[in-house]
Amino acid sequence: MTTLPPSSETNVRHPREGLITLAHVIYALHAFSVLTGALSSVLIVTAFVTGWPSIIAVILNYAKRSEVRGTWLDSHFGWQIRTFWFALAWLLAGGVAFVTLVGIPVALVIWILTGVWVLYRIVRGWMALSAEKPMPPPERVV
Repeated sequence: MTTLPPSSETNVRHPREGLITLAHVIYALHAFSVLTGALSSVLIVTAFVTGWPSIIAVILNYAKRSEVRGTWLDSHFGWQIRTFWFALAWLLAGGVAFVTLVGIPVALVIWILTGVWVLYRIVRGWMALSAEKPMPPPERVV
């Protein structure tokens, strides 16, 4: 008889149903910020990073992250947190380009592409959450 090595999935516990619901709420808060940016004169990335729904969402991510450790839901919390902070970094990078005046077109491209990237990450993450699948681990730059 052959003994199979334990897979990494056997060591992952299932999160409480309330935490799964919370993750849906957090994606909804982020999506609301994106929708606000898309339907107003504000850029998507600006509404995402500075809008109250996303700020509340990222605070909830940090407040409840310890409760999802060791579950597949931990990958979603990390995904949401990284999306927020990378969007902020790109917003600031666009701001630096914008201040140079010559870089205004570059700033607009950075902000628009970041908005599309944020929208992609929300949709991809929320679809995976609905299917109860974890998000891929972040890429490590060596």
